[in-house]
Amino acid sequence: MSAGSDHDTVRRRLKRRLTFWRIVALLLLIGIGVWIFTDWQSDTPRDHIARLDVTEIIVENDRRHNALDHILHDPSAKALIVYINSPGGSTYGSERLYKALRRVSEEKPVVAVIGTVGASGGYLTALAGDRIFAGESSIVGSIGVIVQLTEISELMKKVGVSATAITSGELKGEPSPFKPISEAGRENLQAMVSATYDWFLGLVTDRRPIAEEDARKLADGRIMIGLIAVENGLIDEIGGLEEAKRWLESERDVPAGLPLRTVDYSEPKPLIARLFSEMMGKSVLPERLTLDGLLSLWQPE
Repeated sequence: MSAGSDHDTVRRRLKRRLTFWRIVALLLLIGIGVWIFTDWQSDTPRDHIARLDVTEIIVENDRRHNALDHILHDPSAKALIVYINSPGGSTYGSERLYKALRRVSEEKPVVAVIGTVGASGGYLTALAGDRIFAGESSIVGSIGVIVQLTEISELMKKVGVSATAITSGELKGEPSPFKPISEAGRENLQAMVSATYDWFLGLVTDRRPIAEEDARKLADGRIMIGLIAVENGLIDEIGGLEEAKRWLESERDVPAGLPLRTVDYSEPKPLIARLFSEMMGKSVLPERLTLDGLLSLWQPE
C-alpha cells in the first residue's frame, strides 16, 4: 500500500472521529438547552394550588413558616391544601403552624386533608382549614395536652447514686427525674396542662360546629376513625386530595384543572448526605429529641 493511501485512510478516520464528537457536542448542547428551558419554566410562576405536607412530628420549623409566608404572598398560588399525616408534637409547634395557616386563609382558601393520622397537634393543625377532609379509616382526635415525666430516684438508691439541687424557690427544681414530684409541683403542672387544654378546646369550639359541652365529651383524649369523626363534627367530609380540589373549585371559585404543586421546605443537604438518608430511610428521632415542654401528641412511644 502506498503512502498516499495510508494518508487518506488516516484522514478519513480522523474525519469520522471529528464528526462523532461534533454530534456528541451538539446533543450535549441541546440537552443543556432543554434543561435550562425546563428549569426556567418550573421557576416561572404559573397558577396552581399549593400543597403543604405535614407528615412528621410537629415542632417549630422556620423553613415551613417561611414556605407558608411565600404561599401567602405568591399570587400564582390560588389556594392551599394541607396534607396531614402526623400524630402531633409540641403544643407550641402546633400552635405556630396553626396561626401561620390562618394567616394564609385570610387571603386565599385553605383546605386540610387528613391521611393516615391527624391526631392531637395534627388535628389542631387541621382546624386551621376552611374545610377538613379525612379518609374513612383515618385516625382523628386525641384532643388534649400531656406532660410526661420520668423519675428514677428508687433506681438511684439501688445503685448508690444521689443528686443535690440548690434552688431559688420551692418550684424551681420541679419536676426533677431525681426525686418524686411534690404536691405543689404537681399542682403547678396540672394548672399549665389545664390552661393549655382549655385553649385547645377553645380552638375546637371556635372552628367546628360543636357546642362546648359536646366538645368536652369528645376532647377527653379519645381517637376515632374518619367515619365517626364526621358524625361528631370533627371533620366535614370523607375524602382526600381530589375531593379537596373539587370542593375548592365548586365552593371557592378556584379554577378547575389547576396543577397541585407540593412545597418543599426540607432542609437542604449535600448530595452524599441525601443519598445516605434515602438509603437508610427517614427517622423521626431528631424530631423526638426536640420535643420538650407541653405535648399535643398521640402515641409518643
